[in-house]
Amino acid sequence: QVQLVESGGGLVQAGGSLRLSCAASGNIFSTSYMSWFRQAPGKQRELVAGITTGGITNYANSVRGRFTISRDNAKNTVYLQMNSLKAEDTYVYYCHAFGRGNSYWGQGTQVTVSS
Repeated sequence: QVQLVESGGGLVQAGGSLRLSCAASGNIFSTSYMSWFRQAPGKQRELVAGITTGGITNYANSVRGRFTISRDNAKNTVYLQMNSLKAEDTYVYYCHAFGRGNSYWGQGTQVTVSS
């Protein structure tokens, strides 16, 4: 059974930093494209950043240069380092794994940036 468990969300002042973590279980991590999405109430979930098994990354324009996605295949964990946070980065952030034709989501972690 595949599980994705996010941690690291919270309340931070504008200009601050947070690091989100997503630990994967179920023997899929090493073969999965990992990504972070975010969603506001009543809005569509949007892609924030993604990383291939080989470490190639991509970012939404709104976070490029401020956020960094990385993965530790030995720990089955993907990270999202978020710097220079803005009030408009306030969302629920979700971890996503796509591997072997299957899609998995974490439960989400709230990030709130106060201005």
